[in-house]
Amino acid sequence: MADTNFDSLFARLRRFPDVEAANLQAWDATDRLLLDTVREMQAAGLLQPGGRLAVVGDRYGALTLGALTLDSVGTVAPAVRVHQDLITGERALRANAGALDLDTGFEQLPLGERLLEGASLVVLQLPRSLAELEEIADAVARYAAPDVVLLAGGRVKHMSLGMNAVLARYFEDVQPQLARQKSRLLLARRPKPVADAPPFPVTEVNEELGLTVCARGAVFAGTGLDIGTRFLLDFLPRMPHAAHAVDLGCGTGILAAMYARANPGARVTATDRSAAAVDSALATARANGLEDRIDVLQDDAMSSLPAGSADMILLNPPFHLEAAVHSGAGIKLIEAAGTVLAPGGELWTVFNSHLHYRPALERLIGPTREVGRNPKFTVTASTRRP
Repeated sequence: MADTNFDSLFARLRRFPDVEAANLQAWDATDRLLLDTVREMQAAGLLQPGGRLAVVGDRYGALTLGALTLDSVGTVAPAVRVHQDLITGERALRANAGALDLDTGFEQLPLGERLLEGASLVVLQLPRSLAELEEIADAVARYAAPDVVLLAGGRVKHMSLGMNAVLARYFEDVQPQLARQKSRLLLARRPKPVADAPPFPVTEVNEELGLTVCARGAVFAGTGLDIGTRFLLDFLPRMPHAAHAVDLGCGTGILAAMYARANPGARVTATDRSAAAVDSALATARANGLEDRIDVLQDDAMSSLPAGSADMILLNPPFHLEAAVHSGAGIKLIEAAGTVLAPGGELWTVFNSHLHYRPALERLIGPTREVGRNPKFTVTASTRRP
C-alpha cells in the first residue's frame, strides 16, 4: 500500500457524506506536505522511534490514512489517534478507511487528554480561527509528552503571524518552515507550563440579548452574535409557537436559547455537525437555566431525527465550504428540513441575499414568503406542504 507520493491514496478519497462537487476534493497540498515532512523527519532521526501519533483537524482522512500507509514501512507508531470536529469528517474517515482496508489502525477521540496523552508527535491541519488554534495548542501543551513535536500546516493564504504568536504562548520553540505548493508548516517544540484550568469554553454575557453565551474555540463567531443571527432574531416575536422546534446548525445555541425563552412550552433541539458547537450549545443552555428544555445533538443535517417530527426549524445556513463560496451546504440543510418538518410546519431562514435560496425553499419545503430584508440578508418563512 506504500506510495511515496501518496497519489494512489489521495485519488481514492471521498468527502461523502459531506457535500461533494467537481471543485471540492478530500485532500489538499497541506496534507501531502505534512505527511512528507513526517517521513523526512523520521528518516533523519528527528522523531522518537515508535512514538505515539495524534492527528488533529483531519478533514476526510488523508492525514490519518496517510500515516497508516507510512506505518506499513515502519515510520510511525501503529495506532493513530485522531480528532475531527465535524461529524461529517469522522464519517468520511471511516468510509474511506473501509474502502482502503485501513479501518483498524486508528481511534477517533474528542480533543483532550485521551487523544493526546503520551503523544510524541501531533500533526495538525491549522484551523482558520485563532481561538480554535489556542484551544488545540493548550491541549497539546497540557496533555502530550514533554518532548512532543507539533507539526502544524496550512495554506499560506489562510495563515497569519497571529498563528505563530498563539503557538509561542504555549511552546518555547516555534519555527516556521519553507513554503511548498502554497502550503507552509509551523514546527513547535518544548511546551510551556499551562494554567490550572483549560481556557475554553469562554463565557460572556450578551447584554443586547440578556443571554449568557458559551463558546469553544472552534465555534463560528465565538461568544459574539453574528449579524445574520441578529437579523433573524428581530423576527422572533412573529414566529409561531411550536411543540418541537429545531435550531439547525446551532453554533453556540443562541437561537435555540432565545426561542426556548420566548416559547416556554416548546421543546427545542439544538443540532450541529461540529462537536465544539454542540458542547458550546449545551453549556449555553445550562448557563441560562434552559437545559431541561433544550436537547443538544451532534448530527449531520438532522439525519437521526424522525421524519415529520419538528413543527419549526430555525436556520442560518453556511455559505462557505472550506475556502469556496458554495451553496451546497445550505441546500443540503434545506432538503433535510423538508424531511424533518411536519406538514404545515415552518422553516425560518436567514441567508445572504445574493445566494438566491428562495427557489430551493419553494421546491424542497413549500410556499415561501419574504419576512424581511436588509442590505445584506433576507429572512424567509417556508411552510411544509402536505
